[in-house]
Amino acid sequence: MRADHDFLPHDLLWGLTPAQLPEDAPGWVAEALGLGQPVVVRRALTAPDQLPVGVRGVLREQRFATLMPRALVERCLRPEALIDIEVCAQDWPALQALHYLRPLLNASGLVWGVSGSAGFELATGLPTLHQQSDLDLILRVPHPLSRRQASGLLQQLDNPFCRVDLQLQTPLGALALAEWAGTAQRVMLKQASGVQLVLDPWDIRERVA
Repeated sequence: MRADHDFLPHDLLWGLTPAQLPEDAPGWVAEALGLGQPVVVRRALTAPDQLPVGVRGVLREQRFATLMPRALVERCLRPEALIDIEVCAQDWPALQALHYLRPLLNASGLVWGVSGSAGFELATGLPTLHQQSDLDLILRVPHPLSRRQASGLLQQLDNPFCRVDLQLQTPLGALALAEWAGTAQRVMLKQASGVQLVLDPWDIRERVA
């Protein structure tokens, strides 16, 4: 894969091995990578030849942040590539919610994808979901989405299976749909440099210090 490929947060990447881990990495991290599982791109500032990634363990609290040399990336899978995958060992509530909401999200006309535990299990087949898992989704919104539209979408995501956590991915960062649909004037925008409190997630020239 070309080293200048534009990798985005929530992308799954294959190619990192235990040999690249820092010495203080817990044993489970090397074990996970030794099984050939992917890492997840996260938001952080790094050198141009490095990618900020996270390793997932079997347990919910097993999350490890590290760096991956761009040159090692063998394969990249985006959340939007996972929306039509149906094959999983068990039909967890999160997957039932995905099936239920798929027509609605497809009708939005926007690019959307599956992230979090559901996305990881759909991509790898590894058992990461459980009965209480939320369904994590992303929605790519290159152009402003009004707060009224956000509120309407949030209501449509209500379903009988599980809680849905949808993140809006703007060109400048990411924010929770639930927050943009709320009444607070300023919202938290996640960027590589950290979290900014902003009035407009599509135009951050006006921001709170």
